[in-house]
Amino acid sequence: MTDDGTATTLAAVGARLRAVRERRGATLTDVSRATGISLSTLSRIETGRRKPTLEALLHLAKAYGVSLDELVGTASATATGARTSAPRRPGEDKAVLPLTRYVGGLHAHKHVLPATGEQPLRPRQESHEGYEWLCVLYGRLWLALGERDLVLTAGEVVEFDTRTPHGVANAGPDGPVEYLIMFGPQGERLRPHTDAIAPGQPEPGASG
Repeated sequence: MTDDGTATTLAAVGARLRAVRERRGATLTDVSRATGISLSTLSRIETGRRKPTLEALLHLAKAYGVSLDELVGTASATATGARTSAPRRPGEDKAVLPLTRYVGGLHAHKHVLPATGEQPLRPRQESHEGYEWLCVLYGRLWLALGERDLVLTAGEVVEFDTRTPHGVANAGPDGPVEYLIMFGPQGERLRPHTDAIAPGQPEPGASG
């Protein structure tokens, strides 16, 4: 049985809520105190183990100062009416799919920016605590990192301290762009395996 995208929207709500909270530098404890929602419930919602109720979403939207549609990612870029945050630019609507189901440490998401059919504006930038690794899977991604402007293509990877102002946009107006993000706490870094096995060589302990 198919639906109108509700299942996909609900699956992405947790990651979106966590991203909004982290952009504001708030902890789960801060949000719990502001909304009256328990820490365990907030944690389960953000990790996708619990679907948020309408009441919870309304409390969270009020605490974060955004509309309910913006909070769950259903707001149209052409929507009218009062807004509590800056209007979205073309190409800023995106799908966010969580790839990890826990709070704390490293976590990963897949992002998809749709085609816009027009040349994008320079991405709006933000900064917050943390460290990020970004890998483009498909298409062309415009990364505005501080004063630098980078266009990344499939297979290219960049890592940066998220205290540096940053933002992304689809650099190719005729097609979507897909990319992976791994996000970690301040000071966290990926640790490459230094004893990489050369192609054709047996793994340690393997018998010939």
